[in-house]
Amino acid sequence: MASITIRNLDVSIKEKLRLRAAAHGRSMEEEVRLILGELGNAIPMATPAMSTTIRASGSLSGRRILLIIGAGIAAYKCLDLIRRLRERGAQVRPVLTKAAEEFVTPLAVGALAADKVFTELFSREDEHDVGHIRLSREADLIVVAPATADLMAKMASGLANDLASAILLATDKRVLIAPAMNPRMWNHPATRRNRAMLQKDGIRFVGPNKGEMAESGESGDGRMAEPLEIVAAIEGLLARRQKPLAGKTIVMTSGPTHEPIDPVRYIANRSSGKQGHAIAAALARLGATVRLVSGPVTIPDPEDVTVIHVSTAREMRDAVEQLLPADAAIMVAAVADWRTANEAGEKIKKKPGEKAPALQMIENPDILAGVGHSKSRPRLVVGFAAETQDLLANAKRKLDKKAADWIVANDVSHATGVMGGDRNAVRIVTRLGVEEWPDMSKEEVAERLAAKIAAALQTVEV
Repeated sequence: MASITIRNLDVSIKEKLRLRAAAHGRSMEEEVRLILGELGNAIPMATPAMSTTIRASGSLSGRRILLIIGAGIAAYKCLDLIRRLRERGAQVRPVLTKAAEEFVTPLAVGALAADKVFTELFSREDEHDVGHIRLSREADLIVVAPATADLMAKMASGLANDLASAILLATDKRVLIAPAMNPRMWNHPATRRNRAMLQKDGIRFVGPNKGEMAESGESGDGRMAEPLEIVAAIEGLLARRQKPLAGKTIVMTSGPTHEPIDPVRYIANRSSGKQGHAIAAALARLGATVRLVSGPVTIPDPEDVTVIHVSTAREMRDAVEQLLPADAAIMVAAVADWRTANEAGEKIKKKPGEKAPALQMIENPDILAGVGHSKSRPRLVVGFAAETQDLLANAKRKLDKKAADWIVANDVSHATGVMGGDRNAVRIVTRLGVEEWPDMSKEEVAERLAAKIAAALQTVEV
């Protein structure tokens, strides 16, 4: 089965598709589904070479989402977010802050949501029955996107001087926020304190991403997460029966490998398996059937994940090959590049006056390249590049050499503390470019990568 990603279409075709979708009031993905459906009805009989599968999703059917739209240029993304949510069956009730109305209009938001837009705390029409309390309790989930520095500060401090902040203070439901702001604002000590407080209070985050800002010459951490990333995070929190990765099988590797020199000694690396195990757990929470091949680690197996324990690179390769085919392969393990050709059957003894034994090294199998070039190649292949120099150059070479779709590159120099540590700063390298993520906990990296994987596997299939 081939996969169509709209952003990879020819520019002229994409523009025609955009115009047609806009004329019909639909998203581009929905328009593709309808076009393919019409094509299927026009063909009397499908031959094996032209069989078609359309993936439609109702993963949020009947779920009620209160969407609080904050100020900032990123507010325009919420128009697409509303459409994506409604495509999946969600009911979206929008709330606009006063400043947000400077960027998107209540008319546009209300038309897409097919519901009333709430803007005023002291509305005679809405507050006769304490409307802000009602709004805060009737939703299944409250989503704040974009979440500005001001909104985050109000939430952290418990302020309630407008409709949005009053709802957030009065709610007893889960809250998901998508921050968006200038990089200096995001990295300011006050915002960092507010973020830590909100996380402690149980507020869930999606993003922000790293990239160019609306302001000329500004770039860094602070771009709001893309609509599909937010949708995947919402589905992970809300989906009853159909989580975003339900029905998907994902094969993973994690941890180091141990290549024996003799029965006592071995060649290894400092990989703890923390990042790979966290990703496996995050994918399982989104509904995936995760089969994890783990090298020797000292951390517990992730919950709801099938784990196969191995020691060597050859054992890991064999286990991965037996688990294919799959929808995606996420190769996180730090596999030893070489092993000894002359492994001793007994412990090598040190003898006075004798030189240290010479170790003849031979290359281990390349597990990622094997998966990337396999006849049973998964639809999405993601590799990791742990480098100490020329990070992006090495990651880009690895992307092509291994036939991967993404390479998650990270600097594992001793000073970074990534190997064995609890934090990571990664860059997602694809053939379309490089996406930089800020320094965050490995659990946050895992959740964000899982959401990105879910979004990638939800594109239209034909």
